[in-house]
Amino acid sequence: MPHYPQENIKPYDKDGSKAAQVEKMFDHIAPAYDNLNHLLSWGIDKYWRKKAIALLKPFRPQHIMDVATGTGDFAIKACKELNPDELIGTDISEGMMNVGREKVKQLGLERQISFAKEDCTSLSFPDNRFDAITVAFGVRNFEDLDRGLKEMYRVLVPGGHLVILELSTPERFPMKQLYSIYSRIVIPSLGKLLSKDHSAYTYLPQSIKAFPQGEVMQRILHKAGFSQVRFKRLTLGICTLYFATK
Repeated sequence: MPHYPQENIKPYDKDGSKAAQVEKMFDHIAPAYDNLNHLLSWGIDKYWRKKAIALLKPFRPQHIMDVATGTGDFAIKACKELNPDELIGTDISEGMMNVGREKVKQLGLERQISFAKEDCTSLSFPDNRFDAITVAFGVRNFEDLDRGLKEMYRVLVPGGHLVILELSTPERFPMKQLYSIYSRIVIPSLGKLLSKDHSAYTYLPQSIKAFPQGEVMQRILHKAGFSQVRFKRLTLGICTLYFATK
């Protein structure tokens, strides 16, 4: 049985694994994903990424994994800002990573950034492998959130850091009411129009609404083994930034 409500929410059918459906969905929407991301967030997602990377700057991590890397936007930004020796972007969707590989090639960052198909609930990396792990807008897609967080904890070095950006539901008037309308009507309509996949952008607001956030997510991170877990709500609660230490 799923531990958390969002583990029950899938892009397509009730039957079949969430991971397989998420992989299929992202393979399908990969060509339109970047433009849609920036459009649906009005470009604010770039500001969110900058805030997340700034938290890691004082620690100068040299070996970084970007989980649910998608088309590599966060990985590329982190590489430019942090200049690590190595940054591995992992994802279950080859379609998304192929877009990322092309971007990395055009920017001449192949020496630092590589991509690997990985399921975060069962990573192939050894213990204590990375100084830092980042996840931008991906943890709500995990089939098993507890296992995914424990795996990330396992592959971090002691003292290493986890940074998570995740979309969240605003709790205060009037943003709560405005966001409700935006997520129920605008996101599915624009998503269907531009990606030709209605299910993907109906799934998006449903998965955000069901995902544990704030203090609840803080407790889940503690349960996975992390210490010094803190969080900050960004842009009136549309996004939440979590920072945790092994």
